[in-house]
Amino acid sequence: MHLSMHNWMRAEPVEVTIARLAKYGYESIEISGEPEKYDTKEVRKLLKDHGLRCWGSVTLMFPGLNFPSADEATRARTVKYVKDCITMVKELDGGEMTIVPGTVGKVNPDSTPEKEWAWAVEGLQEVYAHGLKSGVKLALEPLNRFETYFISRHDQALALAEAVGPECGVCLDAFHINIEEADMLGAIRRTGPRLVDFHVADNNRLACGMGAINWAAVVSTLKEVGYDGALTVEFVAPIDRTPANPFPEAIERNPVNISAEQLKFIEDHGSSLLTEKFYSSQVAKCAETLLPLIK
Repeated sequence: MHLSMHNWMRAEPVEVTIARLAKYGYESIEISGEPEKYDTKEVRKLLKDHGLRCWGSVTLMFPGLNFPSADEATRARTVKYVKDCITMVKELDGGEMTIVPGTVGKVNPDSTPEKEWAWAVEGLQEVYAHGLKSGVKLALEPLNRFETYFISRHDQALALAEAVGPECGVCLDAFHINIEEADMLGAIRRTGPRLVDFHVADNNRLACGMGAINWAAVVSTLKEVGYDGALTVEFVAPIDRTPANPFPEAIERNPVNISAEQLKFIEDHGSSLLTEKFYSSQVAKCAETLLPLIK
């Protein structure tokens, strides 16, 4: 097991992210699903120079990307997008592709459960075939009910993975399973051999160790089921705009080069643009909490 991290939570050059991860003892990056944004040869060199590697990628399911959509063009666009992400992972020598099947923030269905399930399976099977050819394993991720209506629990993700193919895996996220599962450790155990990726943030979505999750129990359970992949950090710090704010230095006040789409995605997760100082403190806290448990 090793420590990894996403990079979609803060708009900054990827070289800044990679240098920070190396500084705090991370071994890899799970790079944001923005294949048009990265020169993979350049990123590979940056990773090599800092002694890191690419673990994989995660889909950023902006509006217009949705496997169970009733719109055929939307489904086709989603398949192409995820295939492009898989190709990016292959070019970065990564091994997994975490996929959120539905648009993040979409909580109303498009059609009947039967039709949506069939559309999702069909599209994911096409992506799955591309993953097999590329040597990249899929990991379907359930989100909490406030971010999606489609897949919110481990058993739903398992059912979808089994429908897609025998090598299709599941990604669990500690923040989401803490909300949706009656027994989050039991969910890890039942996912078992299909567990390909594991995302980490505390129950308040701050850095690991700043909330109520028992990380020693989580890591012990992961070891129990034989999981030897990444703990991929994905804190999305909530923004406090009241006098009770314990982190007044958290919000970035200076102009940041970020698209309106990316900013909305972050804000829809209950966060905002974060300062480098606060963001780095969260990266460091996760390492401080988790590294002693996995080594």
